[in-house]
Amino acid sequence: MTVPGGRLTILDYGAGNVRSLTNALAHLGYTDIKMVASPEDIHQADKLIFPGVGQFSLAISRLRSMGVIDALKAYVQANRPFLGICVGHQVLFESSDEAPETPGLGLVPGHVTRFDATSGGGKSVPHMGWNAVHVPHAPAVPDLINTRGAASRYYFVHSYAARATAQNAAWVGGMARYEDEIFIAYVRHGNVFGTQFHPEKSGPDGLQLLAQFLAYQPVPELDAGLPAVTLADIDRMAIEHRLGKRILACLDVRENDAGDLVVTKGDQYQVRAAGDRADVRNLGKPVQLAQEYYRSGADEIVFLNITAFRHCPLRDLPMLAVLEEASKHIFVPLTVGGGIKDVAATAEQTGMTALEVAGAYFRAGCDKVAIGSDAVDAAMRYLQHGKNPAAPTAIEQIAGAYGVQAVVISVDAKRHFLAAADAVPNGHAVVALQHTRGPNGEAFAWYQCSVKGGREFRDLDVQQLLVACQALGAGEIMLNCIDHDGQNAGYDLDLLRAARQSVSIPIIASSGAGAPQHFIDAFQKSQSDAALAAGIFHRKEVSINDVKAAVQQAGYETRIFRPDDLL
Repeated sequence: MTVPGGRLTILDYGAGNVRSLTNALAHLGYTDIKMVASPEDIHQADKLIFPGVGQFSLAISRLRSMGVIDALKAYVQANRPFLGICVGHQVLFESSDEAPETPGLGLVPGHVTRFDATSGGGKSVPHMGWNAVHVPHAPAVPDLINTRGAASRYYFVHSYAARATAQNAAWVGGMARYEDEIFIAYVRHGNVFGTQFHPEKSGPDGLQLLAQFLAYQPVPELDAGLPAVTLADIDRMAIEHRLGKRILACLDVRENDAGDLVVTKGDQYQVRAAGDRADVRNLGKPVQLAQEYYRSGADEIVFLNITAFRHCPLRDLPMLAVLEEASKHIFVPLTVGGGIKDVAATAEQTGMTALEVAGAYFRAGCDKVAIGSDAVDAAMRYLQHGKNPAAPTAIEQIAGAYGVQAVVISVDAKRHFLAAADAVPNGHAVVALQHTRGPNGEAFAWYQCSVKGGREFRDLDVQQLLVACQALGAGEIMLNCIDHDGQNAGYDLDLLRAARQSVSIPIIASSGAGAPQHFIDAFQKSQSDAALAAGIFHRKEVSINDVKAAVQQAGYETRIFRPDDLL
C-alpha cells in the first residue's frame, strides 16, 4: 500500500529503533518505504517520518554527518507532511538542556528542558509510561490523536520536554501532565506534526494515529482548518490525567531438554518440575504467549533469556528470532535481558562488546535491554575506581548510543536478616524492616547483589548498585528479591522502599506477586512506578484486566485496554 501522493520516507539517523516503526507500518499495510540516504530522498518524499531515541546532540550530529539538515528544514518550512517522533520531535525546537551547546533545527520556537525530579513530591525521571494527551482544538477539527477522547493513552519515555510559550502557542497540538509539570506532548502546524510519545509503541491508540497520518490529505494553507490557539487557551486547559501505573508481563525463556525455547517458571529459579531428571516446565511458546498478553492489555512485555549467561547471545539465533517475530505483532515496549555483556573471543567465536550484543537485540525489535551480571561488575568498577572507571562500562556505552531509557538494570537481590542495625558486614547499607520480620524476629536486613541468575554473590549491596548504575546512565530498575521469587506472597516492599529512597529513576517491582492487592501494595507502600508478574499470569490465576481493575479501584490511573480497540 502507498500513501496519498505515493512515497513514504523514513529518516533513520542510526540510533532509533526503526524496526518498531516499520513493523507498525507493515501491520497497517504500508511496506513500500524509502529510507533516507541523501538530501534528494527528502526532497522527493511525499510523507516523511523522523523517528528517534537517544540524545539530542547525537541526533543533530548524525543529521549533519548525513548532510540532510538543510533539506529537512526546507521540507518542514514548505509545509509538507511530516511526523517527528520523540527526539525527532524535540530537534524541531531551538535548543535543549540535554546539549546546551548544540542548536536544534529552530523550526519551532522554544527550548527543551529537563524534568525536575525534586518537584511534585519527587518523581521518577525519565517520565516513562502511559499518559493522556489533552488537545485545545475544537472536536470538529480533524486531528491525529485522541480518537477515544480521555481514554486514549500514549507511551512516553523521555527526560526532557518542551514547554508552551506565547511564541510557540500556535504550534501546540496537545499537552500532557507529569505530576506538577505540564509540557508539550504534540505539535501540529499545518501539515507538520510531532509527538513526544512513541505512537509505534502506544498500542491501538498509537496505531490509529499512524494510520491517520498515512491517510492524511495535506492542506495547502499552513493553518487551514485549525482554530487560533493562544497561550491563554493552553493555560485554561483542564489537564487532570496523570501518568498511569504500568503492569508488565514477564516471560522467562530458556531451552528445554529437546532444545526448544519455552516459557518457564519456578520457585527461586528451580524451573524443573521435580528432581534433576525432570524436564523444564513448559508454560507456553514465547511469541504466542507474548501476543496473548499484548491482546490482554499488558503495558510492556519482558523476555528474560535465563540461560544466556552460558552462551553468546549473538549465536542464540532462536531468541533473536523470537524478538523479530514478536515485534511484528506487539506494539507495546519489549525488553530483553540475559547475556547483555562483553563477550570474550574463543576458538569458536569472535569477541564482541556489550554494545554490539545490545545492538543485535535492538535490531531484532526490542526497545530496552536489561543488564544483570554486567551491571554488578560495572558498579563494582565504578566504586573501586573512585567513581571514575578506567574504561566505559556497558551501561555507559549503551545509554550513550541509544539513550538512558534503553537501559534497564535487572537486580537479583538476596536478603540477609540482621539482629541489629550495626551487625551488617563491611559497612553495607542497612534496611529497617517495616513489612516483614526474620525467623527470629530480626527487624533489620541488608540486600546482597547476585550475578549469573542468582547463582553467585558479590560483596555489594543493592543501594550501592543502584546509585552507581544511575550515575553511569541507567534509566530504569527491575528489582527482584530472590527470597520472594515464586512465592505468590507479595513483593519485598522493604527492598523496594529502600530503592525508591536511593535513586530517582523509575522502579519496576518484580517477583512475588500472587494477587491484585500485591500490585497495589507496591504502588502504595513503596512508590514503585510499575509492577511485573510472570507465574500468576502464565497459570491464569489472575488476569491482567483483574489487576488493572483493582489498581484503578484503589485510586491509581492505569491504561484501560479493550480488545475491540485492536487494529
